[in-house]
Amino acid sequence: MSAYQDDDYDLNRIIIRPLYFGLLANIVVPVALLFVCYYINNRGPRPNALGDASDMVFYIFLVLAVAECGLAIWWRTKLFKSPMIRTKETFERDFSDEYLRRSRPLFILIASISIYGYIYFYLTGQFNAAAWFVVGSFLVFQLVRPRHGLVRKLIDHQKQLVEKGQFLQS
Repeated sequence: MSAYQDDDYDLNRIIIRPLYFGLLANIVVPVALLFVCYYINNRGPRPNALGDASDMVFYIFLVLAVAECGLAIWWRTKLFKSPMIRTKETFERDFSDEYLRRSRPLFILIASISIYGYIYFYLTGQFNAAAWFVVGSFLVFQLVRPRHGLVRKLIDHQKQLVEKGQFLQS
């Protein structure tokens, strides 16, 4: 038996779909857009449309990004506390599907952190600042991405809810 296969559940199968969605939303797409910014930056520097206000806008975006980081971490704990299972017989399939469904908005929220960088680049032409927002988005994704230990704990929590008779309402 694999180290990542629980006695009853294949954790790799449960984690793979949300992980791939998260990788696409939080790494592939933001890096591709960052390459577009890099290309634009190398064709000729963009003018700073904000002038002296560019530093203030950077700090405003930074505060918003940190707030989204906190929201993402808090939201992850709240998303998975409610029942995720429809019937005891379909536990693994229900868990896997619901885990993916609940992870998507969380990963999109995290990916939105990088949007501040693209907007800032468009307004100021400062590529390095845009890159930092993309890196920040990636780091937050690393904090909340699916992990085997987390999924094991969630499965145990869902088992307790099923034993209490608490199921996902359609």
